[in-house]
Amino acid sequence: MASPVEASGQTPGSANAATETNDEKPNAEQNGERKSEVTEDQWGGMQEVLQNIYAHRTEDGHDPSKVFHRKPNSRFLPDYYDVIKEPIALSTIKAKLNTRQYEKFPEFVRDFALVPHNAQVYNRSDAGAYQDALDIQLVLEVELKKLVQSKVVTVEEATLPYLGEIPAQDDISPVGEGDDDEDEEDDEESDDSTRPRKRGPGRPRRGSVVRGREDAVDERKRRGRPPRVDTPFEARIKNILKALKKHRDANGDLPIRNFERLPDKTVMPEYYNEIQKPMAVDTIKRKLKRKKYNSVEQFLSDTNIMFENAKSYNEDNSAIFNDAVELQEYCQSVAEVELKRPDSDFAMEDGRLPLPNGVEHNGELWKVGDWVHIQNANDLTKPIVAQIYRTWLEPSGAKHINACWYYRPEQTVHRFDRHFLENEVMKTGQYRDHQVEEIVDRCFVMFITRYNKGRPRDFPQDKEVYVCEARYNEDKHTFNKIKTWASCLPDEVRDQDYEMELFQEPRKMKKLPSPIAYLLKDDQKETDDFPKPQWGADNAPPKIGAVHRRPRDVKDSPPPQPTPEPTSLSKPQMPSSNVNLQSINSLNSGNSQIGGSVNALNSVQRPPTLSNLSQVNNTPQQRPLAQNNTTNSSTLRQNSNQKSTSNMQASQVNKNANARAAQPNASSLNANAQNRVQTNTAYPNTTYQTPQPIEVWHLQDAANAAIPPDIREQFQCDENGHVLFFTNPPLETEPQKSRLQHTARYLAAKERRRQEMAGKRKQEGEEDQRVQEQKRKRLNLEQENTEQRAMEMRKKSFDDWLKWMRKETEEMYQRLYGPEWEEKMNEAMETSLEGSGLK
Repeated sequence: MASPVEASGQTPGSANAATETNDEKPNAEQNGERKSEVTEDQWGGMQEVLQNIYAHRTEDGHDPSKVFHRKPNSRFLPDYYDVIKEPIALSTIKAKLNTRQYEKFPEFVRDFALVPHNAQVYNRSDAGAYQDALDIQLVLEVELKKLVQSKVVTVEEATLPYLGEIPAQDDISPVGEGDDDEDEEDDEESDDSTRPRKRGPGRPRRGSVVRGREDAVDERKRRGRPPRVDTPFEARIKNILKALKKHRDANGDLPIRNFERLPDKTVMPEYYNEIQKPMAVDTIKRKLKRKKYNSVEQFLSDTNIMFENAKSYNEDNSAIFNDAVELQEYCQSVAEVELKRPDSDFAMEDGRLPLPNGVEHNGELWKVGDWVHIQNANDLTKPIVAQIYRTWLEPSGAKHINACWYYRPEQTVHRFDRHFLENEVMKTGQYRDHQVEEIVDRCFVMFITRYNKGRPRDFPQDKEVYVCEARYNEDKHTFNKIKTWASCLPDEVRDQDYEMELFQEPRKMKKLPSPIAYLLKDDQKETDDFPKPQWGADNAPPKIGAVHRRPRDVKDSPPPQPTPEPTSLSKPQMPSSNVNLQSINSLNSGNSQIGGSVNALNSVQRPPTLSNLSQVNNTPQQRPLAQNNTTNSSTLRQNSNQKSTSNMQASQVNKNANARAAQPNASSLNANAQNRVQTNTAYPNTTYQTPQPIEVWHLQDAANAAIPPDIREQFQCDENGHVLFFTNPPLETEPQKSRLQHTARYLAAKERRRQEMAGKRKQEGEEDQRVQEQKRKRLNLEQENTEQRAMEMRKKSFDDWLKWMRKETEEMYQRLYGPEWEEKMNEAMETSLEGSGLK
């Protein structure tokens, strides 16, 4: 594997200049109009300063200029451009030099001074970018001094300008918490996840005074990482990596620096076309940190892949090819030495023995990744919600865990109107050591995106399940929403997932007001400092948090608005109409070919006369009815321009009257129009859809007589024996003569099934009752055991107190009375007993 610099022959700046964004390219026309006072020697000096900055390396081979090649991406550092008002990068300076945009040499000095200044303003003083900025600033001062000595520029032109005060920082992480092997941190591992990660132990700011113990961060709010608990093979791997990092070749150089990182895909895409399995030192370190190696042999396999890639990609006898051969042989020799050493040589300095498979307690196995309740010395009713990160055995035989705490809402400091989800907890930066005996029971914490969909499969129903949405920063009292849940978990379980028992439908998640909003005082103002939580025991969360009235953070969502009252909708007014239903008159005219029509709820006349049958448009279809085959029939037509000469069939009597029929053709009306009975109703013009009208028809006398009498008797007839045909069912119908009933066989089967279902429900109820009873007994037993343990602890505490009191009393009498102390103490005790009447 070769770095982009070595393989491509490019300088570190050339690759970045080729990929510089368009918005940093100057306008050539504008540059032509500007008059520069920079001499050719000064232009050459600027180029030399930039190239020397690019080429500078620290003693360990680190490139401090790498993080300043380009401006930060606003997607990953959204607040950077809010804090830094004049962002700049080395690529910007290079582009200005190539197009000669600088009018004066001090402009170049100011741009270069902005690079380390911006890094010191934005980053913590123990961050890697901050330390790199100090290195860059030191090199810049040396290079400018060289130009002054060569009389290319004056001292005034080469002096770094004052760009503003560097913000003071109080909360600096303690030095020595990490080492060079653990310089890679994952995204979102802390509340300041948007800040660059530190490359090594932080150094105090130049000119600052190291604070004393009295000004240190409150020990109860200490932040950090889980303790290092390495197994023997992990310690061997770290020793091999350290040896590779310190190995020097014949020229005194560090050949491992060419293998630190993979080439940039944008600069060397051909590398990834040829190398199928890219590997670099930082990839190996990341796998080691995430517990991906189970043996030294797996680690050596990756190192061999790394070196073989370099030998395959680079030409034989090239510098990197020779470095790969030398390092591969050296790695094998170091590994052989490490493997020959006994495991006892790799014991931790404090004597801790790692327990990677977990610890046993109360008949259960507790391992890394488990969610647990831990005894809360400040409030026994609210155990600490935590996740196990480390497990080990002390030299004394005591088993310990290191767990990350999750705070409840009432344990945080927040704005008084903040709302929280039910059972919500917040991830903190607290990684605390506990004895395994402090574990109370199991619990579970789910990310907000899955909490409303179900529960972990096979997780007991009587165990608590919490929801987490954000991290809590105890220093700034801010809540940062979690983007990736995997970043909150231990490295060992990040790739693992759990099965869920889904609810029938996602349950609604409701946010509730702050449980400690009542702590807000009337005189609190937005300008007040953050209140402090109330602390109690050392190894426990705050007894209770605090609320404030300070302005809401821009990242915080406003409190939910109350649900508005539903607006009352007025019902539409139904149009009133007076329906005058007239009785159906008997019609006896021999020339009449159809009976009357009853038209309700409509003022439009219905036209039917069937002497030369003509019907207006939209006349309803007729209801089919059985009829004698010898009967002449005629069909009721819907077209007003078409006439029918045939008799109407009983099978086509009107089924559905249409109230929106057109006006009838006057020429089609029969002289016997008096045979048609109508009910005209005035109905207002409205958008309300009117009910369909009711029409009643009967056949011609001849056609009606052709219907057999026994058939006519089954239907409703008028006084003259005409069978009536209704467009809608008649309002008065004859009751059914016989009621349909189920058979006795069906009823008997139905009763048997009812009894079977009742018995099954009874059996299920008894089974549920037995399960509930067993659960109740188990809970009672657990409660009794808990109370018994609490009683034993109280008794032990009282006995310890008595021993302590007696010891202190004896020491006091020894100081007061010397050799006669025991006699004096016994006399005092007898006097006390006599006075109290207990003797």
